[in-house]
Amino acid sequence: MVEHEDAVQEPTERHAQSDHSHDILTVANIITVLRLILVPMFFAVLLSGRSDGVAFVLFAVAASTDWLDGQIARRTGTVTALGAAIDPLVDRLLIASGVVGVYLLGRLPLWVVVVLVARDVYLLAGAAYLARRGARSVEVVFVGKLTTALLLFGFSDLILNWPRIPGLGMIDSPSMPGLGSTPAAAGLWFVYMGIATSLVTAVVYTIRAAKTVRTLTPRR
Repeated sequence: MVEHEDAVQEPTERHAQSDHSHDILTVANIITVLRLILVPMFFAVLLSGRSDGVAFVLFAVAASTDWLDGQIARRTGTVTALGAAIDPLVDRLLIASGVVGVYLLGRLPLWVVVVLVARDVYLLAGAAYLARRGARSVEVVFVGKLTTALLLFGFSDLILNWPRIPGLGMIDSPSMPGLGSTPAAAGLWFVYMGIATSLVTAVVYTIRAAKTVRTLTPRR
């Protein structure tokens, strides 16, 4: 019996030793913190107007390493609670700094900023509501990932402000750059597509959250 109990306990002990959820100093977490440090650096360089190229490189590095820290954490089995909390925060701060930065430089209309902020507030409120009901958060859908990719690419190009393409000559309004006769950065069109898919994402998440809430109601 003793030998059998030891045999059963060994895997459990090994599992406990391999649990890194409460670790702090992991490679993935260090990369995430470095990404966080890059956010204010990028923002300062962008608003200084000294070099769109340097600002673009800082933004691109911070955005691209999002994939790197996630891969390292999963492949090395070092997914931590700290990383899971900070990583999405860094993503939102990075996108927010990009949005505010290009708006302050006059490369993005105010309504785009308002729509993106309102959409994020709405989704965060929905996630908080589900958490209060004891429900699991809605899983990320493909259109949500596509939205992030479109917005990151679009804002990256707006930061670089190149290449600039001729406007469509349809609506000459400062609130709709790219549709008038004035040339605009190509990234603006990716931002427009990202706005469209972000609204679709909000609808999809709302439908899925509503279904989740309906499944909880009979149990209570």
